[in-house]
Parts: sequence; structure tokens; C-alpha cells
Amino acid sequence: QVRFTYTRFDGARSRELTWEVWRRGGAVALLPYDPWTDRLCLIEQFRLPAHAAGFPPVMTECVAGLLEPGEAPEDCARRETEEEAGLEADRLERIGHFMLMQGGSDENIHLYCGRVRLPQHAPRTHGLAEEGEDIRPLHLAADEAFARLDEGGILNATAALCLFWLRAHRARLRRE
Repeated sequence: QVRFTYTRFDGARSRELTWEVWRRGGAVALLPYDPWTDRLCLIEQFRLPAHAAGFPPVMTECVAGLLEPGEAPEDCARRETEEEAGLEADRLERIGHFMLMQGGSDENIHLYCGRVRLPQHAPRTHGLAEEGEDIRPLHLAADEAFARLDEGGILNATAALCLFWLRAHRARLRRE
């Protein structure tokens, strides 16, 4: 809990406020994209907060994780892509750096699209056993993923933002 005042837009001091801030720090998410086959990889996993909020408990997301102390975002993106999807990104495209819940948490996220070569079939599950991860990679044609996005089937904001970015940059990525 933090008690504070700040300078208001009109120049006056605010009244004293008390806020709770959840300290989470930096995170990274990466959307693996195979430009040669025009397919991408999302992941599915159980999320208790989604369930508590009335959303489906199995969310469709990008690979993601928290930054380790001193870890570069690009290194974290590559590590999480290997751990959660069994894929190796040989090229990263920076999407941006964003706040996730600025009203209650300091968590901020670096978003990337990573060039990968997807195998013919997705593995059944992935994730680190020591972290209790049970992750199901989902390989989709880009058009199928965009259709899910447009139909409201992607409820994770990070995945939606990455898919909107990919739709805007897809032709360039395929050319390059």
C-alpha cells in the first residue's frame, strides 16, 4: 500500500490517496510466426484468474514469462519460446513495450514476433515440470488465427495485440 499526493493537471496538490500496487516488474511475450508456411503458434493453458473473472479457464495466449533479474527481454523471449512451445526463434521483430494493468500493477511487457520454422504437427504438451506448467501448443494458419481474433475467440489482450500487429506486418515478414 502506498500513501501519496501528486500534482494535478490544474497545478494544485491532490488530496492524500492510498493505493495498492502489485509489484510484478518486467515480462515478455512472443508470437512465433513461420513466414514460409504462413502459420503461427499460440499456446493454451489453465489460468485461475481468468476463471475467477468469469472467462473460460483455458486461455489462448502467446508464449510469455517474467524477466529474470538482469535478463535482456530478447533473451527471455527466446527462453520462453523454447520452454513453452519447443521452438527456436532465429529472428525477433519488436512489437512494443506496454503497461498491462497500470491501475494496480507495475507489470510491463515487451512484445515480439519471432520467426520460427513450425514442425508439421504441434507437440501434445509443453512447459517446465518444475513450474507445474501444462501448456498445449496450438499451430494455426495465420488466416485462421485472424478469424478467431475477429470472432472474439482471442480473449487474452497480449495475444490480440500481437495478432493485430502480425496482420499489419505479415506481407513484409513473408517478403523478408
